[in-house]
Amino acid sequence: MANEGRTYRKWLIPFSYLYGIGVNIRNAFYDWNIFKSKSYSIPIICVGNLSVGGTGKTPHIEYLVRLLQRQGWKVAILSRGYMRKTKGYILATAQSTSAEIGDEPCQMKRKFPEITVAVDEDRCHGIENLIKLNDPKIDVILLDDAYQHRRVKAGLNILLTDLNNLFTDDHLLPAGNLREPVREKERAHIVIVTKSNSEMKPIEFNILSKKLNLYPYQGLFFSTIEYDILFPLYPECTVDQDVQIIEKDTQVLMVTGIANATPMVEKVKVLSDHVQHMSFPDHYTYKKKDTQAIEQAFKRLQGEKRIILTTEKDAARLVGSATVSDEMKPYIYVLPIKMHFLQDREETFNQQIISYVRTNKRNC
Repeated sequence: MANEGRTYRKWLIPFSYLYGIGVNIRNAFYDWNIFKSKSYSIPIICVGNLSVGGTGKTPHIEYLVRLLQRQGWKVAILSRGYMRKTKGYILATAQSTSAEIGDEPCQMKRKFPEITVAVDEDRCHGIENLIKLNDPKIDVILLDDAYQHRRVKAGLNILLTDLNNLFTDDHLLPAGNLREPVREKERAHIVIVTKSNSEMKPIEFNILSKKLNLYPYQGLFFSTIEYDILFPLYPECTVDQDVQIIEKDTQVLMVTGIANATPMVEKVKVLSDHVQHMSFPDHYTYKKKDTQAIEQAFKRLQGEKRIILTTEKDAARLVGSATVSDEMKPYIYVLPIKMHFLQDREETFNQQIISYVRTNKRNC
């Protein structure tokens, strides 16, 4: 089936050429200053990728939030709020829902309630509104998934690429998953190969480094995903069991609506002998029929220890849903993830980020 899928997409290559012409013209107009990019007197860090689909932007933005907070800086995250039901600039609050601001901004605000989170499809307009804030006065703005938003000239561009689908191995849409040609990597100051294997050997790092063929001014880093301790989605709903870890006899119903759930599913299958997976499309909005199907599947599980396990992004959509029954709430748990740098290069990355913000911090 996988080979058939690849063969089918080959027929789309002529459309990729047409798409590429349009993208190249647009980028050339920005490069030649026919289309104008706007700079701002505040540190702006853009985290994005060349492809569609999940490369792990969210855990990397969370890493940056923690790093910048440790320096005492006031951090803001600006996203377009993908799949939200609203338009324009919205400043997130503790009561904001995924329908209002999108699932990933909602997840960020729930995880870091003290930071400023805003959404705006017009990034320039969003930045200008964030700069005007006085409570708190923002020190640094993180742009989520804005590598292609060239109207903003970010001071630091971080480009992510999944080890299992490097941009060097991909093709332009619609034959492949690339939004831009590979050469547009040159706009990045830092490239991170995400979802890397923690057991990789030095020769593998060298091979990948040559394959990516970066410029001398670009820093290359490798990161991997680590799973954290489970937590209940509805902590106010008590139940006899208190699940913090998954054991071999735990009956697990996994519910995911993300771009690539395979690594998480494989991880859980190592921990438990009883794993079922219900997969939904990325950024999926759960309807009543979906939560009813989840509840029915859960009730069919056997054994004393049973849980419904989901991702943080899915949790942001489920927690505000009126379709989740009170009977199901005590059993829904979230498996958080975080990223970790390989090759002992965490401090090198940290210093590059801190140095950029310090050098460009606004004097007001």
